[in-house]
Amino acid sequence: MDTAPLHDDTATRPQGWRSVVADWSSDQRSFKEASWGKVMMWIFLLSDTFIFGCFLLSYMTVRMSTTMPWPNPSEVFALEIGGAHLPLILIAVMTFVLISSSGTMAMAVNYAYRRDRRKTTALVLLTALFGALFVGMQAFEWSKLIQEGVRPWENPFGAAQFGAAFFTITGFHGTHVTIGVVILLVIARKIWRREFDNQQPGFLTGRKGRYEMVEIAGLYWHFVDLVWVFIFALFYLW
Repeated sequence: MDTAPLHDDTATRPQGWRSVVADWSSDQRSFKEASWGKVMMWIFLLSDTFIFGCFLLSYMTVRMSTTMPWPNPSEVFALEIGGAHLPLILIAVMTFVLISSSGTMAMAVNYAYRRDRRKTTALVLLTALFGALFVGMQAFEWSKLIQEGVRPWENPFGAAQFGAAFFTITGFHGTHVTIGVVILLVIARKIWRREFDNQQPGFLTGRKGRYEMVEIAGLYWHFVDLVWVFIFALFYLW
């Protein structure tokens, strides 16, 4: 019977501070196993989080420090439909559309890794359509407030800082959504034309079978949706 002792790796394991460094540095494996595009997208989203965070913190600071009365969002963003006064109805529809697009984007990623070209293309296009609807409704919202006299430097509803905060935050977010729509349309076209399968060179076309681009675009899209949740809560409900 073989009674050779089991190998004990405690002798080779670093001790003290070296052990702590080894444990922390082991996380680098997750980055080594991830693709370059996915890692760079996470880095971009992290930097973008800081930018949106600065905007929202600045908004909260201005909101709490201004001496002028802050406009009531329920009144400023209300619509008259059929003689009924509906507060925040447009914002509610915009939020529903954008959150729904996260669901279609998640399903698109799922079917992309199954190599289901038709369903992936349809779901990516549907996500882009939701995004375009959101931007269109946001443009309507902007035009309505501009007609009512809201400017970045003045505001007939109350504090003058309201206009600057509104146009800066929603405009920056709307730009992100617009860029996302364009990227989704490009990816949908490439999936439908089998450019990922045939390794056809071009914009956003990587190695053969690079359906991971759908997931990378999905990371960006989910981030944009998440940011809107914070904007909706702090700007429209507060």
